[in-house]
Amino acid sequence: MIQKKHQTLSTVYMVIDALASNLAMLVAYYLRFAVEVIPLTKGQQDLSIYTYILPLVTIVFPLSFAVQGLYQIRPTKSRSEEWASVAIATLLGTVVLSGLLLWIRPANAFIGYSRATLLIFAISEIAIVILVRSLVRLFLLRRYRAGKNLDRVLIAGNGELARAVADRMRAHEELGLKLVGYAENGENGVIEGLQCLGKIASIESILDEHEIDHVFVALPQHSAAAMMELLDRLMRHCVSLHVVPDLLQFMTLRSRVEDIDGLPTINLSETPLTGWSRVVKRAFDLLLAGTALVVLSPLIVVIALLIYLEDKGPIFYRQERMGLDGVPFQIMKFRSMHQAAEAQSGAVWASAGDARRTRIGGWLRGWSLDELPQLWNVIRGDMSLVGPRPERPQFVEQFRSEYPHYMLRHKVRAGMTGWAQVHGWRGNTSIRIRIEHDLYYIENWSMLLDVKILFMTVRHGLRHENAY
Repeated sequence: MIQKKHQTLSTVYMVIDALASNLAMLVAYYLRFAVEVIPLTKGQQDLSIYTYILPLVTIVFPLSFAVQGLYQIRPTKSRSEEWASVAIATLLGTVVLSGLLLWIRPANAFIGYSRATLLIFAISEIAIVILVRSLVRLFLLRRYRAGKNLDRVLIAGNGELARAVADRMRAHEELGLKLVGYAENGENGVIEGLQCLGKIASIESILDEHEIDHVFVALPQHSAAAMMELLDRLMRHCVSLHVVPDLLQFMTLRSRVEDIDGLPTINLSETPLTGWSRVVKRAFDLLLAGTALVVLSPLIVVIALLIYLEDKGPIFYRQERMGLDGVPFQIMKFRSMHQAAEAQSGAVWASAGDARRTRIGGWLRGWSLDELPQLWNVIRGDMSLVGPRPERPQFVEQFRSEYPHYMLRHKVRAGMTGWAQVHGWRGNTSIRIRIEHDLYYIENWSMLLDVKILFMTVRHGLRHENAY
């Protein structure tokens, strides 16, 4: 039921985004050639040149919004975050559209498309899409708050699982679900802000008295027999039944119901980084890492020379790390320690005043410049610019036994920087808190979050007290 409502809402947003994109192109033409917000230098262009590409606009921009996650069901987030996502998706769509226009031209046009018009279009697109989405959301919320088209929901249970169900429904007011109350099953605790309508033993009278449309059965695992008896009773009533499996201890990433020839299964490790999202992130990595290598090449050459002049040893240091899907790879760094530094100590964390460091190495580590060669790991596909920091296999074996969810970090490519690092959790710090930050990043990934982390890295993360 929730999925169907979400699909309907996503379809509505997709249609209005497509219509808004077409409107933005027409507005851009009007502002460019009728109002002349940017002075004309090459004369007037015919409207047909731009109406010719409206079908492309209709396809490209909803796809860009989908890649940016604007049609995914997520807990309510601030409007500013949604607007930033619209802006990034519009930028992506405009780049794709510009590339397509290099190959596609109207049959009767020899002038080509105005870059100034496309710039005005991008600005208009952001403004119009945000405006139309806000109007649709306001319209739906007003109808729901007026009690129209609401589905009345009862939660069977009052434990931790039932509270989790209530919290998620409250986070999605746009789906039109009205939580009427809950029926207690003998567990300790209450659901804050929700009325207890009675006990599960009298659930039939609750259904009739409160005109319930949907019942969410949220009972713990040890109540399997009671659940089967409850379902048998509920099947005799005209309500939609939804069984919530008691898997909270495993729900560390997004979960999704999948179908294998009619057999339902629950995927407990779904991430947003699939399909086009993964393609866009990879393209972003290649573009930025390649640019950074070119721009920073003079600095890289100077650092390499300094390392060589200090002790005539190797410039680069390679070390095995655990990457995507647990596949090991050779990470590259500027050598910051004396040769054979781990011959006696073995694999250990670096510490403050570590005697194994060279003089130039201490400076490199302090400013995280020893990580620059990992740009090549990014281009090779071993790593991403942003993601959980990769660990050595020896440490992975230790952590996976101590922290049950540790291996979920390997559902995405390891990163040069990450959500944990920009919040200060780097080096020899709490593994548990780092895992929490890494899983937050994986579950809430978006291109906007990647850009935010890169910005925070440049602003705060290069120099840190734990970088030694």
